[in-house]
Amino acid sequence: MSKIIDIKQLIKNYYVGTETVRALRSVDLSIDKNEYVAIMGPSGSGKSTLMNIIGCLDTPTDGEFNLNDIDVSDLSDNRLAEIRNKEIGFVFQTFNLLPKSTALENVMLPLIYAGYSKKERIERATKVLNNVGLGDRMHHRPNELSGGQRQRVAVARALVNDPSIILADEPTGNLDSQTSIEIMRLLEEIHDKGNTIVLVTHEPDISMFAKRIITLRDGQISSDIENTERTSAKNTKLVTEKEMFEGR
Repeated sequence: MSKIIDIKQLIKNYYVGTETVRALRSVDLSIDKNEYVAIMGPSGSGKSTLMNIIGCLDTPTDGEFNLNDIDVSDLSDNRLAEIRNKEIGFVFQTFNLLPKSTALENVMLPLIYAGYSKKERIERATKVLNNVGLGDRMHHRPNELSGGQRQRVAVARALVNDPSIILADEPTGNLDSQTSIEIMRLLEEIHDKGNTIVLVTHEPDISMFAKRIITLRDGQISSDIENTERTSAKNTKLVTEKEMFEGR
């Protein structure tokens, strides 16, 4: 199987005054197309730094990074932005929605940059909003939505381009358990269609949805294992409102 991510001897340093913070220390990592990988580690382990470099949001201090056989360190800012929009879907714990735009308009935004027609934008955005359970809220603005609903709009916007790589950084961090499972189901469906998912999380139960679990510590990979006890989001039972009420 061909590699979609190929990292060799990756180093990332940050300089604070006279101090050098070594966020990543000679990381070697390869991820094949259609893999589902979770990256774990304690705070300060380098998880988010690695995610930002993989997502072309940051550049390494040293080392090699090839994305789909392209050396991204040689690309212009415009080309990097093009790759981010067409090839990478970002799902973050926090969200940045346009306050004066509806949920539908926010989700359609990446499709404008990708060159889709207005009809295609509406159809694709409507479908993904329905998938995350917001079909009846698509014409509401962010201030008319709950925090959980705004988060799902942000997730839908990240997924609407059907990207080849999903980079999910604590995607369920601000969601209740019910909504978390729905989002993990959506990610699983995207993976089943042939896309690659890289999931950064500090939650062991969320990492169990991945097929491979990589653990970082002090800027280095401390373990890289196949997840033989993988949890299936599709088979995870959702508690209904009636069951929640009866369980009180």
